[in-house]
Amino acid sequence: MRPHIGRRDGALWMEDIALEEVAERFGTPCYVYSAAAMRDAFAAFAAPLAGRRHLICYAVKANGNLAVLSLFARLGSGFDIVSGGELKRVLAAGGAASRIIFSGVGKSEAEMRLALDAEIKCFNVESEPELERLDRVAGSMGLKARVSLRVNPDIDAKTHPYISTGLKGNKFGIPHERILAAYRSASRMANLEVTGIDCHIGSQITDPAPLGEAMDRILALVDGLSGEGIALTHLDIGGGIGIRYRDEAPPDIDAYCRSLAGKLGSRPLELLLEPGRALVGNAGVLLTTVEYLKRDKERHFAIVDASMSELIRPALYQAWHEIAPLAIREVPLERYDVVGPVCESSDVLGADRDLAIAPGDRLAILSAGAYAMAMSSNYNARPRPCEVMVDGANAFEARPRESLESLFAGERTLP
Repeated sequence: MRPHIGRRDGALWMEDIALEEVAERFGTPCYVYSAAAMRDAFAAFAAPLAGRRHLICYAVKANGNLAVLSLFARLGSGFDIVSGGELKRVLAAGGAASRIIFSGVGKSEAEMRLALDAEIKCFNVESEPELERLDRVAGSMGLKARVSLRVNPDIDAKTHPYISTGLKGNKFGIPHERILAAYRSASRMANLEVTGIDCHIGSQITDPAPLGEAMDRILALVDGLSGEGIALTHLDIGGGIGIRYRDEAPPDIDAYCRSLAGKLGSRPLELLLEPGRALVGNAGVLLTTVEYLKRDKERHFAIVDASMSELIRPALYQAWHEIAPLAIREVPLERYDVVGPVCESSDVLGADRDLAIAPGDRLAILSAGAYAMAMSSNYNARPRPCEVMVDGANAFEARPRESLESLFAGERTLP
């Protein structure tokens, strides 16, 4: 089914604990993550690169829970961040600032100062104006900022257009045709130290060909820069490796990493990767309870206590997530749209699902470890669920469920 998730005597288990037991203990909706699945996913990237200087930088945007971050920190992970808030989260979880790279197109001066104070590894700079701002901010602090320039290589990642980032119409990175001039400019700035080159062409990529093409274009730039006397110390090829939600066939990670190492050849560059979804996506589930079965003339609806507030991917990307009952029941199999209670017609978690369920039954929405809690909201004044980490036979609450009162604790009525 998914790594470390399977059935025993008809019941759905994660590692060595029944998910029904987790639901009873913590309630629903509830996010549940497998520590073993995350460790295995990290090892899948690390093992084929063991003979080469490298740093796997977990993309914090996928899932920023402190338990998740601390697990990766203990494995020696680096971290790819895109905000000052993510920087604070990584540091609070025990991540090393020297292993943090700061991406993102809109870094504020305050965020730059925060990252410079922390002495992060590198800024992935995404525009010429950002270079100028960072040079000025670092100079005002009497510091030098280590920088890597993000190249937009104009490569189609062949993924959903909302998560494609490497085409020339996207907002990310510096266009390929302007990158050499940008490097020349950066190398002349007194408060910058040019250390690397960066590229990230999209997310949920299942065809490895665009990734290989991006690597070839970046290496050509590396060699060109070296010829101009701009010697880099690292190459960051980004993330984007997809996972299986339904019937996708993602790239083989071992083969992909070995391919990258082979392309690097004898170049003395540290290889950075930024996996996010590939590390946590299939390590998580969203547990939910069936509130009502509503049988209309046209459709049958399973109305559950989870919603687009807890998992917006189906509404946002028309994404497909497998939905599985926690227990096998002796009731007729029927076709349902699994929907939430939020007041939007797009609040559909799964359409046309054949399920044998009754009111009160619990379901697991699979592949919810990435971009679920991270993109959740309080729409309709709904408290966000708790997050639970499973490690073997143990389950602990990594983040408590929000209370109704917490939703307006910082607000004030009219005087």
